[in-house]
Amino acid sequence: MEILGKTNFDFIGKRSIAYAVSTALLLLGIVAVIQISRGAANMGIDFAGGTSIQVKFAQSVDLGVVREALAKNGIKDSEPQQFADGRSVMIRLKRGTGEVAGTADLVQAALRKELASNPLTVEASTEVGPAIGKELQQKALLAIVISLAGIVLYIAWRFEFRFGVAATIATFHDVLAVLGIVFILHKEITLLIVTALLTVAGYSLTDTVVVYDRIRENLRARRKEQLADIMNASINQVLSRTAMTSFTTLLAALALFLLGGEVLHDFAFALLIGILVGTYSSWFVASPIIYEWRVRAEAARRARR
Repeated sequence: MEILGKTNFDFIGKRSIAYAVSTALLLLGIVAVIQISRGAANMGIDFAGGTSIQVKFAQSVDLGVVREALAKNGIKDSEPQQFADGRSVMIRLKRGTGEVAGTADLVQAALRKELASNPLTVEASTEVGPAIGKELQQKALLAIVISLAGIVLYIAWRFEFRFGVAATIATFHDVLAVLGIVFILHKEITLLIVTALLTVAGYSLTDTVVVYDRIRENLRARRKEQLADIMNASINQVLSRTAMTSFTTLLAALALFLLGGEVLHDFAFALLIGILVGTYSSWFVASPIIYEWRVRAEAARRARR
C-alpha cells in the first residue's frame, strides 16, 4: 500500500534549510560531548560510579517518606524512583570518588528501620566503582567509533567510497543529535542510552541504504537527466516505504516508552528521537551530501580540462 502515493518534494532544493537545522543539532551534540567529558552531565552510576538498589514494599509507599527515611540515616542525595504499582522503588546513589561497597546494605538497613511497619524485599542491587565507570565510558566511546568505521567500510564496499563517507556523516549526525537532546533535557546517561545510540546508528544506516540503493539505480538508468532531478526522484520513490517503516517502528518504540516501565523509559525516549532524526537525515543529510560532493567533483574536473 502506497500510503503517501506519488510525491514530488524538492529535497535537494531545500537542503540549505536542512543544513541550518543539522548545524544546530550538531552544535548541541558537540556541547553535550564536551560537558560529558568534563563530568558536567547527568551521568548514571554506570559511568559515574555508585549504587542502585530496587526494593518492593508490602504496601504502597510515598517517595517522600522513603527519601526522609534515608536522610535520617545519613544517606543524602538519593534518587528514589517509584514504579507504576506504587510498591516498587528504585533508589540510586551516585559516587564520583571513594568506595561504594556496602552502600546497598546501608540503604536496606535504613529502610527496614524507619519503615518497619511496611516490610520490603530486595529485587536487584548493583554497585559500580568510579574506576569501573571510567572504563565503561571509554568502552562505550570505542563501541560507537568502531560502529561508524564499520559503516564506512560496508557502504564503500557496497556502493562507493563517497557514499560510505556520506552515510557515516549522516549516522554521526544522528548520534550527536540524540545525545544532544538527551543532554539538554537532563536525562540520565547510562549504558542503556549508549545501547539506544548504537541502535539508532543501525536504524539510520538501514534507512540510508534504502535511499542510496534507489539513487544508484537511477544514476545508471537516467544518465541524461540533471543530478538534482535524479536524486529528488529517487528519494520520492522510496518516500512511502521509509515513512511507513519509521511510523511502524515509532509505534513499537512508543509502546516501550509508555508501557516498558521506569527502567526503560529513557532508553525508549532516545529511540523515539533517534528514529525521527534518522529518517530526517536519510532524506535531508545523507543524500544532499552525495549531491554536493558529485557537483563539486564535476566542477573540479571541468576546471582541470
